[in-house]
Amino acid sequence: MSRFRDRTDDFKDAVRHTAISSGYNESKLAAIMASFIIHKPRQMTPFTKSALKTLESIGALDQFMSKHRKDYVDVHRTTEQERDSIEHEVTAFIKVCKDQIDVLNNSINDEEASSKGWLGIKDTSNADTIAHKHGVVLILSEKLHSVTAQFDQLRAIRFQDAINRAIPRRKLKRVVNSNTLDTSKPINLELGETNELQHEPLRVQQELLDDETRALQVELTSLLDAVQETETKMVEMSALNHLMSTHVLQQAQQIEHLYDQAVEATKNVELGNKELSQAIQRNSSSRTFLLLFLFVLTFSIMFLDWYN
Repeated sequence: MSRFRDRTDDFKDAVRHTAISSGYNESKLAAIMASFIIHKPRQMTPFTKSALKTLESIGALDQFMSKHRKDYVDVHRTTEQERDSIEHEVTAFIKVCKDQIDVLNNSINDEEASSKGWLGIKDTSNADTIAHKHGVVLILSEKLHSVTAQFDQLRAIRFQDAINRAIPRRKLKRVVNSNTLDTSKPINLELGETNELQHEPLRVQQELLDDETRALQVELTSLLDAVQETETKMVEMSALNHLMSTHVLQQAQQIEHLYDQAVEATKNVELGNKELSQAIQRNSSSRTFLLLFLFVLTFSIMFLDWYN
């Protein structure tokens, strides 16, 4: 019985010698061998990069809201300017994320438009990819809508706190006015009963009290105006944010509808392919039957001619 010899090492040496003679050095050979073992990572498409970037932006927005939730809601932790700054940053975040989603949606629409041929016939080979991209955009829109809904809740809490703080101030203003009217009557009575020597100091005290009352009224009025202005701004911002979230939700519903249409179109294409394959099979079988019939007919005519 003959023995077999392993010539793998000889083959490797021959390949290495041939590669070196062809101009490859040791570093190039090592790089080629490493490429066979460790494959290069697959490059992501621009759509995938943009989608991942949008997802990271939404995640950063969620983390920012979670970090500053107490600062935004609690009145004693931050000032109005700081809360306005937080609200401005969140609004800018939401706008950036929405713009990124719009860019992704526009890229899908452009891809759908480019998939049509010059006769208006769609290329069905890319339907699954487009449907997948619609699903990605839908998921991103839903995530952004959930984050904006959380921010709407925080804004509603801040708005309610501002209203609760404004109502006691209005009551305080009414109480101060009533106390001023009540205290003015005894002062006037005392002024009528005192003599001329005490008349001048009491009038000075009354003027001081009136000045303090007016200053307090002016301060309360300015505070009330500031609260009303803040309430108006918050209502406007809440309306704008609600409008934006509504548009995002409508866009998500439209994308979901497009995704369903894409899935249905894919199913129709599969059914069409099955029908075409069945038609091809029927055509081939009918062709075979026709050839067989012509052959039998020709043979029959030749046999009848020979027989006659």
